Formats: sequence, structure tokens, C-alpha cells
Amino acid sequence: MAKIGVEDSLTNIQDALREKGYDVVQLSQESDARGCDCCVVTGIDSNVMGMNDTIIPGPVIEANGLTADEVCEKIAQNLK
Repeated sequence: MAKIGVEDSLTNIQDALREKGYDVVQLSQESDARGCDCCVVTGIDSNVMGMNDTIIPGPVIEANGLTADEVCEKIAQNLK
């Protein structure tokens, strides 16, 4: 199953992904995302400088305003 990085504060999403069989990694720092197929972030921090460094080849999903089930659906769609 895919390896999904999820920000520490999103425990409900971590639990939902584990129930679906995903390998979940808590993202405490940037290097934690290495090797992940997809990452889920809160979307609270904004990129004021407009700089983007690619850490993973897969999608990054913002969980802001989404339920855990909606995030799981987005991950499933993106990893097909």
C-alpha cells in the first residue's frame, strides 16, 4: 500500500488512512516527506515567498475544510 505523509496535527486523517491500510508517516519536518507517495498538510501555513521545492514526486493535498473521508477519497483518486 502507498506511503502517505500526514502533518502531526491531523490525527483523525492519520487514523482514517491507517484503517484503509495505508502506511502513514507523521510529518514533523520536511525530511519526513522523503519516500512518501503523497502528503497531506493543513494548508494553514502560506507560502509568502512563493518558493516551491519539490520533496516528493506525488501530490500534496491540503486538508483545510475537508473531512477525513474526503481526504481519503482525494488520495485514492490521485494514486490511481
